[in-house]
Amino acid sequence: MTSVERVLEYTHLVPEPIFESEQNQKPPPTWPERGEVKFVDLSMSYFPEDPPTLKHLSFTIKPLEKVGIVGRTGAGKSSLISALFLLAPTEGAIVIDDVVIQDIGLQELRSKISIIPQEPVLFSGTMRSNLDPFDEYDDEVLWKALEDVELKDSITDSQLGLNSKILEGGTNYSVGQRQMICLARAIVRNNKILVLDEATANVDPQTDAFIQKTIRRKFADCTLLTIAHRLNTIMDSDKILVIDAGKLVEFDHPHNLLKNKNGYFYKMVDQTGAALGNFLKNVAQTVSSQQYCAK
Repeated sequence: MTSVERVLEYTHLVPEPIFESEQNQKPPPTWPERGEVKFVDLSMSYFPEDPPTLKHLSFTIKPLEKVGIVGRTGAGKSSLISALFLLAPTEGAIVIDDVVIQDIGLQELRSKISIIPQEPVLFSGTMRSNLDPFDEYDDEVLWKALEDVELKDSITDSQLGLNSKILEGGTNYSVGQRQMICLARAIVRNNKILVLDEATANVDPQTDAFIQKTIRRKFADCTLLTIAHRLNTIMDSDKILVIDAGKLVEFDHPHNLLKNKNGYFYKMVDQTGAALGNFLKNVAQTVSSQQYCAK
């Protein structure tokens, strides 16, 4: 009866206006070209009667910047991504490459932003349908993406190749392999903006290192937003965005944030323990020096 109750509840849900309507603007076919993301006095709440989860956020992520998003549990990290995908009602504006995303269709918006979730999502079907659900790319592009994540050989060994079956939830693959397939899917889309919800939180250290290396190599020309559950994965970011209780409290290069011993980010790093904390501070300082020399 729980299943019946759930299905009945679904029948009363108001559908999202997924496809662009006549009053919505249509962005240029090549949008976004630069990958600049601006939050302008943005607030968001999941239900009208609830207090806002995000409160008056205003900041700018420059084109191609790699930004780590940190905060304690319940601070609003995932809500920030929900706002970017317009999964809940928002006030204020989000502007991507001079286009206000609230003014365009959801289909147009979500097809232009890639996300690799913490829990890898695969669908029942074939490898091809998981990498290219809308049948938009040639097999050569799909094979190249599988090669980039080192899955090509195992798929080639299968007699069915790209038509090899993926069971419900991808249960015939390990967690690491599932995450690799999700990464390959993002490589195929090749969007200018990529969101990572700590995509390596549930894999072993070796797979973690490989995924991080692949992301830095394949998405060097993308704007990258990473929700961090482990601080060591985002210490080489261009900037760190710290959220607390739905508000933006700090936004700067990690080396600069660590100079402020009374800051939120410094305290978060310090609480990871003396050994790891010192290691993270050294990494941030090294990265800062390298970027300064490059300039």
